[in-house]
Amino acid sequence: MLNNQSYALIPMKMVGPIKIIGSEVNDEIKVPLATFEKPLWSSVNRGAKVSMLIGGISAVIIKDGMSRSILLEAPNAEYANNVVLQLNKRKSDLVAIVSSTSNFAQLQDWHVQIIGNLLYLRFSIQTGDAAGHNMVTKAADKLLDWLMKEYNQLRYISISGNCCVDKKCSAINGILGRGKYLVVESIIPHDICTKHLRTTPQNIVELNIKKNLIGSNISGGTHTANAHFANMLLGFYLATGQDAANIVEGSQGITYAEVRNQDLYFSVTIPNIIVGTVGNGKDLDFVRTNLEMLGCLQKRDSGQNARRLAIIAAATIWCGELSLLAAQTNRNELMRAHTILERHIKGIPSMLESK
Repeated sequence: MLNNQSYALIPMKMVGPIKIIGSEVNDEIKVPLATFEKPLWSSVNRGAKVSMLIGGISAVIIKDGMSRSILLEAPNAEYANNVVLQLNKRKSDLVAIVSSTSNFAQLQDWHVQIIGNLLYLRFSIQTGDAAGHNMVTKAADKLLDWLMKEYNQLRYISISGNCCVDKKCSAINGILGRGKYLVVESIIPHDICTKHLRTTPQNIVELNIKKNLIGSNISGGTHTANAHFANMLLGFYLATGQDAANIVEGSQGITYAEVRNQDLYFSVTIPNIIVGTVGNGKDLDFVRTNLEMLGCLQKRDSGQNARRLAIIAAATIWCGELSLLAAQTNRNELMRAHTILERHIKGIPSMLESK
């Protein structure tokens, strides 16, 4: 029996405030980030300052559903396909089964893959204020029991068929989303780019195309084209009591930028933000303090707390992504900033601090 629990101390600082505008969150928010990478605080803070100067960044949740895929074996492909065709007519039965497992679980839809005689069913389920790992697994167990009873030639293979896809990078997560699927966007005036990001809209657009889009493509990136989503997401996850391993799928996403009337349109699309405000890890004092400060303990069990938390996480990614790309448009700036901030060199202005 394990009885040697201790705690790992990770440096944490507040960045911001970040100004977020939208129908679900309209607020100026200071954000906690726990990380050993000290320059991250200054970099995200610069993006946060830009968010204030431009009047806010818009964040929208495109889809909200945690996934679990089950794996069954049929006698043959025809039987598997007949099951799928019948399930399409029995959605109300599946909805009722999922709802019976939790007051907060709501079945959205499902995705099917038939490989030979193997049947992969990937269910997407809303999970209220919980991240939902256990909630969707419990629902999947019940669905398995029902399926094997209704279609008695099906055989159980696994509660997880690896199409979920949990803590692994995959095309299906990038396309369908897992957890919260968000887009954060805004337009940054030309003069703010030059004064506070020390670059131009044209330079950021060119770098994004050649680095993020083409570079990610030739490297074999899976449905992803960004500079460092994982940095901000990990710091945010550790500070708010999330399952940090979910940065694997969370780091998937696409940065898109274009010049509009000499200004910069800048957006990040993140299809796999997995966060919760209740559940394992949320009872720690520092986590509850941070969640309360973020305004994510307001309406318990409403689902709105987790949605707010996801929006703040995505906005934090926007800030850090913008700042890093701006830095990388200037030769030597990134290394100089790391040297200054990590070695505590005095008397030299940080390249990541806006004027």
